[in-house]
Amino acid sequence: MTVSTLNPKLFFNRELSWIRFNERVLQEAQDPTNPLLERLKFLSIFSSNLDEFFMIRVAGLKEQLHANILETAADGISPKETLIKISESLHPLVTKQSDILMNDLIPSLRKKGLRLRSINTLNAHQSAQLKKYFREKIFPILTPLAVDSAHPFPKLRNLALHLLVELKVPFKKGDNKIALVPVPTNIPRFISIPSRKDFDFVTREQVICEFIDELFPNMKILRISEFRITRNADLDISEAEADDLLKLIERELRKRRLGTVNRLEVTGKINPEIRSYLMESFGLNETDVYDIDSFLDIGSFINLLDTDLPLLKDNPFNPALNEQIVRSSNIFEAISKGDILLHHPYDSFQQVVELVQEASLDPDVLAIKITLYRTSGKSPIVQALKEANAKGKQVTALIELKARFDEETNIVWAKELESVGVHVVYGLMGLKTHCKICLIIRQEQGKLAQYCHISTGNYNIRTSKIYTDISYFTCNEEIGKDLTELFNFLTGFSRQEKWRKLLVAPISLRERLVNEIQECIRRHSIENPSEIRMVMNSLVDTEMIQMLYKASKKGVKISLIVRGICCLVPGLKDISENIEVHSIVGRFLEHSRIYTFSAAGESRIFIGSADLMQRNLNRRIEVLLPIEQEEGKKQIFEILRIMFSDNVKARVLNSDGSYVKSVRKPGEQSVNAQMLFLNDSIQRQKYIDTIL
Repeated sequence: MTVSTLNPKLFFNRELSWIRFNERVLQEAQDPTNPLLERLKFLSIFSSNLDEFFMIRVAGLKEQLHANILETAADGISPKETLIKISESLHPLVTKQSDILMNDLIPSLRKKGLRLRSINTLNAHQSAQLKKYFREKIFPILTPLAVDSAHPFPKLRNLALHLLVELKVPFKKGDNKIALVPVPTNIPRFISIPSRKDFDFVTREQVICEFIDELFPNMKILRISEFRITRNADLDISEAEADDLLKLIERELRKRRLGTVNRLEVTGKINPEIRSYLMESFGLNETDVYDIDSFLDIGSFINLLDTDLPLLKDNPFNPALNEQIVRSSNIFEAISKGDILLHHPYDSFQQVVELVQEASLDPDVLAIKITLYRTSGKSPIVQALKEANAKGKQVTALIELKARFDEETNIVWAKELESVGVHVVYGLMGLKTHCKICLIIRQEQGKLAQYCHISTGNYNIRTSKIYTDISYFTCNEEIGKDLTELFNFLTGFSRQEKWRKLLVAPISLRERLVNEIQECIRRHSIENPSEIRMVMNSLVDTEMIQMLYKASKKGVKISLIVRGICCLVPGLKDISENIEVHSIVGRFLEHSRIYTFSAAGESRIFIGSADLMQRNLNRRIEVLLPIEQEEGKKQIFEILRIMFSDNVKARVLNSDGSYVKSVRKPGEQSVNAQMLFLNDSIQRQKYIDTIL
């Protein structure tokens, strides 16, 4: 048994901190200032987040418990204690989620013309159409599964809805029968009902329940219960024993579908005996069961955002194009005039796509190298890589097969690119390649120029519209040489350990960040104070937290924006009283990573892919880029100024672990950072339209 020597009072529990983040998502679903369908979106995200949390984090804790691992994290809480606290925290939140849906959102949406109907409220014509739909579209693909001595309890699909049907042979004495009916996932969750003026829907499970007697002719339906299970979905990848990483990932993905069950969701109308029967069948205890007083799988309610009710959604907008790129004959000329920083989604991600597209067509471009961690279906970047390869350019795509829940998508892209001759690499054994980098080699006046793109976010056109990220274009020679050598490190046998500009994990990034904090401490004085400001998704790493505590104790002001998990405890007397932690949850998912260190009148700024977590600093290939041009520095400091001024969507972390919204002083203007960025983007694009 290993016992942490750290003071547990100085660290929040990672899992409980994540739950507090998801609670902030739930608060957005309650917020009446958000449009109704956007509130429904947040409710769906809350549910989807929980699915992943149980599949990975809860599953991992249960594995530790079963393996009798008693080691505690920095917070001093054992796996068993953590599981108990998770259950105590989540059950009330899940109840609250159902209450918001059933007593707030569904009634409010009904008044605005979007109605979830009960089948018994339909007229004869609608009922007849629904029965026709069932017989033609649903009935042929349903598979009832008997459960008895001859038919053992089947292996059921992860996260799918299931119906448990209690049956009886009419006029015959004997035990009741049980059958399971998996609800097909390839049928829309919400089935449209023709209506003159409203958008009317019924759920697919309602339809199946209504006509389920057609599955069991000559049987009496006693009761139908709905349930949903969550399985352990973490992959067990032993790369050291893998001859072929692609085949290993494919094999493990098949196993994922049959992982251990760690959560059972049931509707509040379930038969108590059936509830106990399911718990026993899946080997669960009471804390693993969540009684839902609404619909199961609320995550799928996000599909209702496709309903044509624009007044119930956020106003759409067109991201601004960059003036420097627009005024240039091509993107390479634009970058050669000076580095370009884009802030997505307010600045158009299309110009990142254009970098690869122009490179694929430009006869002077000789090679394209890129890392793909998560990308989208029908990705224009992937299509551009294929086009570049067809034109004889050297194309290298490093595709991370271990990107969680995108493994299957990435396998498809890897095979597709390989099939047309693109050189596909899967990265380094034991390390995830998480950095977001692109390098383009171009022939210019007898020399090779290196055009670089480094980002905090993925090359994914879909998420680029809803994630905030920083993109940076440069043709700086030293950065170009660093990226060239980094790709050699990723694709070959290079053992590069030193870099000119870049901070690279797991080689130099941690050490450099520690040095930056130490330099702020060393140069701090009352007359010339140091300051540290950081923006990230998660702050978990104990060494980095201890370094920030050390800086705080020396008087260095530290301002953090941590969207999700934060294990650092702010506001502790003589330890972290100079540290403040904010979290912004709004229309867009905050995804940028920005690190700034100001001391003795000098500021060093870094942007990139790494959060301050052990996995990012020790077990992933990550890159942070220094922003050295003055224009880029000004942009970053303005972004930070606005983000730290947010008093609408920002919450402030207290030393007890609670998050509270900023309280505006009398007369103080409200500041919604994301809306300020968005409005500025709209104004800039209006100007761009005048010069196009």
